[in-house]
Amino acid sequence: MTRTVLVTGSSRGLGAEIARQFGAQGDQVIVNYFQHSDAANSVVQTIGADHALALQADVRDRAQVDAMVAACKQRFGTIDVLVNNALVGFKFDPTVQKQFAELTWDDYQGQLTGTLQGAFNVTQSVLPLMQAQHAGRVINIGTNLFQNPVVAYHEYTTAKAALLGFSRNLAVELGADGITVNMVSGGLLETTDASAVTTPEVFAMIAANTPMGKVTTPKDVAGMVTFLGSAQAGGITGQNITVDGGLTMN
Repeated sequence: MTRTVLVTGSSRGLGAEIARQFGAQGDQVIVNYFQHSDAANSVVQTIGADHALALQADVRDRAQVDAMVAACKQRFGTIDVLVNNALVGFKFDPTVQKQFAELTWDDYQGQLTGTLQGAFNVTQSVLPLMQAQHAGRVINIGTNLFQNPVVAYHEYTTAKAALLGFSRNLAVELGADGITVNMVSGGLLETTDASAVTTPEVFAMIAANTPMGKVTTPKDVAGMVTFLGSAQAGGITGQNITVDGGLTMN
C-alpha cells in the first residue's frame, strides 16, 4: 500500500535520508524545507517527481504549516506518516557551546520553539487527516543526549526531552484513533550539517565507548524511522527507541 509521508526539515542530513528511504519503498513523500530549496528539490529528484513534492514552511509559523498541509492534501489526498525532524538553528560544536552560567532563557526558548512548537504545529495541523481515516503514524526525532549527555548541549537536550513528554501524551490520547506516536533517538550522527563542526576527538570518544565501535549514521536512524512508519509497527506506541550502537541501553 502506498502511503503519503511528510518529513519536516528533509532537504539535508537525517531528514533527507529519511525521505529517501521512504521514497525507495514506493511511498509518496513531502520534502519540507525552510531555506534550502535547491537541496530539497534534489531529494525530490532522487525519489522521483511523480512521488515527491518539495514544500517550503517554517514549522514555527502555524500559518505556513497549515498552507503546507493543505498543499499536501491537494496533491496526495492525505498524510499517513508524519516525521517531525526539523532542527532550527543549532550546531553540535563543543568548542562554542555555552556553559550553563552563560546561557540566557532566549537560548532555551529558541530550541523549545523550534523543536516543541514546531512539532506541535505540524502534528496539530495533520491530525484531522489521520483521524478521518482512523490511522496514522507520528514519529518524532529525539536524541540520546538526554540519557547520556556526552557534551552538555543544555538548550538542545532540554527541548528534545520535552518532545518525549509531548510524544507520550499524544500516544495515550490518539491510540483510540488508530494513530501511533513514537520517538526515535539517534546518537550524534556522522555526519550531518549540524554535526559537521563536531571535533574528531568527540567522534572518536563516542566510537570508543560504543559496543559496536562506530558512530551512528543517518542511514541507521532512518531505518528505524521507516520501520515505525510501516504496518509491521502497528503495535508500537509511546516508545523512545534509541539507535546509537548500544552507547545507551534502556
